[in-house]
Amino acid sequence: MPEPMPRRVVVTGLGAVSSIGTGADVFAAGIRAGRNGFRPINSFDSTGFPATIAAEVPDFDPTALIRNLDVEQWGRSSLLAAAAARQAVGDSGLDPDELAASAAGSIIGTTGGESVPIGQLVGQWVADGLKSIDGRIVPQALASQIANAVNSELGLTGDAVTLGTACSASNFAIGYAYDLVRTGEADFMIAGGADAVNRSTHAGFYRLGALSTDGVCRPFDVDRSGIITGEGGVALLLEPLEHAQARGARIYAEVLGYGMNCDARHMVNPDSERIAECIRLAHDSAGVTPEDIDYICAHGTGTATNDSTEVSAARKVFGETLPPISSIKSSIGHTMGAASGFGALICCLAVHEGFLPPTANLQRIDPALGRGIDPLPGVAREEPVRIAQNHGFAFGGNNAITIFGRL
Repeated sequence: MPEPMPRRVVVTGLGAVSSIGTGADVFAAGIRAGRNGFRPINSFDSTGFPATIAAEVPDFDPTALIRNLDVEQWGRSSLLAAAAARQAVGDSGLDPDELAASAAGSIIGTTGGESVPIGQLVGQWVADGLKSIDGRIVPQALASQIANAVNSELGLTGDAVTLGTACSASNFAIGYAYDLVRTGEADFMIAGGADAVNRSTHAGFYRLGALSTDGVCRPFDVDRSGIITGEGGVALLLEPLEHAQARGARIYAEVLGYGMNCDARHMVNPDSERIAECIRLAHDSAGVTPEDIDYICAHGTGTATNDSTEVSAARKVFGETLPPISSIKSSIGHTMGAASGFGALICCLAVHEGFLPPTANLQRIDPALGRGIDPLPGVAREEPVRIAQNHGFAFGGNNAITIFGRL
């Protein structure tokens, strides 16, 4: 028996809960205008930290966004994911009952898992001993709950997988979900990521010396000083092209392919050779060449090491002149496991609406990055985008790149 032809997969629904707004349209408007969501930290007592700015989601009210979950029983990362997924389904125009009755599930990426409940439990244990911990919080602390929350909110009975590949996790999730839909193992999949601002992640990046010292994230800028920790939930609804066309759905972009690999060399120092290889893997998977890429959504954390490594890797593939490349972390900070999910969302909208997302806060391009780089400073540039490339790199050298194209 011949193998069935793989299905083409498209993105028909988007959901975003971010520091610059809730809803994909509000999020995109903020990115296009170069706004940022940096504020003094409210999630935890930041006394003693030299860096006290983060990109938190202000006034996040899950009860206004979620229909089925008892919000008291879930952690913040789970609620961010479920809220974004509920938005994506509404945005897609799919009947929620049809979705729940289909072969459908969710793949959600994260870095810290349910870091807020874990922090609460650790605080109780340290203050008053193990017997003092609140048993009602314990079930919230499991990282697997993040995808479980999405499936429970939407009534999905397919895969519910939380991936912990840190800052590239959403791209891993999209690749996983894409394969399930492409091969016919699933009819629909929700893919994305979620993480919450928390003390342990903030402290970790502080100890690495990676936090911004002036409360601003400036990727590619000669005066950049580091990252801003952030949070959010993001979701993309993936379905087969034929099904989307048959129901007259709005199609944001086609998922053309992805590449994944691992540096296997250093915990936090990325390797340009392996990243370049990951780009090539993504191009091969998508059936495109470097000349086809109109825009790169960079990992772009706002550190000198990331910028020099990422630009060097891109030059190994694209040559001396790169496609326009920008970092939306300049607006929403580093949302950890959700970061490449937000990048994927903005790539879909860039393809659909025809604009190049900017690098906010960029004043002077670092001359050490060399010529032939266009990081799109300030605000969005109106320009057609046929194919967009979305970068995600993570601790341990986990690299994942997704490619999106216009139909």
